[in-house]
Amino acid sequence: MKKIILISVCIILVLYAQAQANKTELLQNLEQNQTANQNRKLTATLKSSSRLFSTKDDLTTVKLIVPSGSHVEILGSDSTYFHVLFEENEGYIFRHHAVIDNTPFDITKSNQNQNQNQNLTQQKTKNPQASQNEPMSRFAYLENKYGSNMAARLNAGKIWKGMNSEMVKDSWGSAESINRTISGNIIKEEWIFKSTWLYFENNTLIDWGPIQK
Repeated sequence: MKKIILISVCIILVLYAQAQANKTELLQNLEQNQTANQNRKLTATLKSSSRLFSTKDDLTTVKLIVPSGSHVEILGSDSTYFHVLFEENEGYIFRHHAVIDNTPFDITKSNQNQNQNQNLTQQKTKNPQASQNEPMSRFAYLENKYGSNMAARLNAGKIWKGMNSEMVKDSWGSAESINRTISGNIIKEEWIFKSTWLYFENNTLIDWGPIQK
């Protein structure tokens, strides 16, 4: 009789231990899924460059231009605007400029990649000698971003009409100064380099010329 009781107690203890282990594993899986879901929020991809407004009631409150192909996190929406977060900048863009992603994009990973690319560009701009010593590293960055043909042109410092501002920065670096004016729905920018000015409308390069001294 005592043996039967002892065996029963052992069986109960084994079953209890297994139940606790299963519960612990379940909790760990839930925590991992919650963490993953936090990084994979509702996102959208821009079909074209779009202005990011501070408020949708005042279209002159432009924070910046979000480049075409960028991913934004959607915080809310109405019939005309998406309330979004882009690189820690919160604001509003027109709905027709973006498409909601069927599979949520990993914003955290995207921001990390963008920060790495920005740091690489800044290093090349600040240290031209490093660019000369590592031409393949710069070309590989551009090729990964734009493809081989476009990378070759940008790596050679070329510019052409129709480029967006990000492409110009990847080719020439940052301008010494930027003059911006807003006229209706058109954002005009004049980028001043050492001996050349560049003229943009809505983030598209329209014209350029030498600076008269």
